[in-house]
Amino acid sequence: MYIAHRFYYLMTAVILIIAIGFAVPLMFTIGRILLLLLLVLVAADIVMLWSRKGIKAWRMLTPRFSNGDDNPVKLRLESTYPFNIHTEVIDEVPVVFQRRDVLFKAPIRKNGDVTITYVLRPTKRGVYGFGHARVFVSTPLGLMQRRFTCCEAQDVKVYPSYLMLRQYELLAMSNNLTEMGIKRIRRIGHNTDFEQIKDYVVGDDYRTINWRATARRHLLMVNVYQEERSQQVFSVIDKGRMMQQTFLEMTLLDYAINASLVLSYVAVNKQDKAGLITFSDQFETFVQASRQQGQMQTLQEALYAEQTAFGETDYSALLAGLSRHVTRRSLLILYTSFTSMAALRRQLSYLRQLAMRHRLLVVFFEDEELRDFVQGTSLHQSPATLHPSPITTEQTYQRVIAEKFAYEQRLIVHTLRQYGIQSLLTTPQNLSVDVINKYLEIKSR
Repeated sequence: MYIAHRFYYLMTAVILIIAIGFAVPLMFTIGRILLLLLLVLVAADIVMLWSRKGIKAWRMLTPRFSNGDDNPVKLRLESTYPFNIHTEVIDEVPVVFQRRDVLFKAPIRKNGDVTITYVLRPTKRGVYGFGHARVFVSTPLGLMQRRFTCCEAQDVKVYPSYLMLRQYELLAMSNNLTEMGIKRIRRIGHNTDFEQIKDYVVGDDYRTINWRATARRHLLMVNVYQEERSQQVFSVIDKGRMMQQTFLEMTLLDYAINASLVLSYVAVNKQDKAGLITFSDQFETFVQASRQQGQMQTLQEALYAEQTAFGETDYSALLAGLSRHVTRRSLLILYTSFTSMAALRRQLSYLRQLAMRHRLLVVFFEDEELRDFVQGTSLHQSPATLHPSPITTEQTYQRVIAEKFAYEQRLIVHTLRQYGIQSLLTTPQNLSVDVINKYLEIKSR
């Protein structure tokens, strides 16, 4: 049982009236009557609150959360009171969210119910524990409150972003992937697998005419091609310390995991085989490339518990592991982070060996805050500015260093291309779309 704020307000008013009674005797008598009336109302309020079992509540949520997405949580309250009540609900969300605003006020009609919905956005994978839901009930008198402890404690697992995967799936079913930024890639030549020979119809490419079949049938016949299938596509994820860098509360590793999951889904839909490799100071997770029905679930389970390491990445271990497990030439999409040319030079020999054995695409991250800072300072000091603000020595140093880092990122891309290694420099929030577009471009060639 808890005393509500309204009781304190009324009690304060009664005390003031009784205090005035020392000067005006009539007010003292009125104060005593009001005090007696207040006590009677409190007793009535207590009887009303404890006359029924009161409140039942359930927490409704999915058995697993999607990392980096808004996940809905519902609280359903049912009242057995024969009168209207007011409730205040505190849900004990996992500590990792550090939420102090999960307090909801909801009126419920007599013998009625109400559903409260809110969202949680996790930024780390793992197991999150919910506690109980505390429901505070007050009657229309509003003098006292009764607390109910509802909803059993429960755990929920946070997986890589499967909500994003479903979004791509729905758009793919409706042929609206362009809404997500997925480009329609123009086919170059006929680097595809032969499927069949059919009769020529208006609109067919005349370059596909099969002249031998035409001579035999005395009718124009054309070759029909389909996309190359059953190619192996491996998402190779670096779990070194550089992937601990955060952007919008999520680490680069989490962005890479979400992107690799979406790319694997697209590859399987393109009849290719999707696989997974993770490494840090040693070769770690390996999931054989496949397009079987349960492959996406296998990839999700493999990515669920991946964490970054605190040591340097060992690319020699990656090269050795790939030599043992992947003998067929495949497309390797390597998610990593290079911040300087010195970091690239240390690993360049291993990347060149990978590029000789496989088709390699190196995906690394552009520091968007650094880019905006460079662009902002450049615009700030534009000659067109009528009244340029004075530049301090510290600002000059900051600008020079920022431009140096931005230049080195462009130099990394140029260096990789010199050695025939394809690269993709992108921001974390555009990672999934840019990687899919690059995959479709490589596949078309």
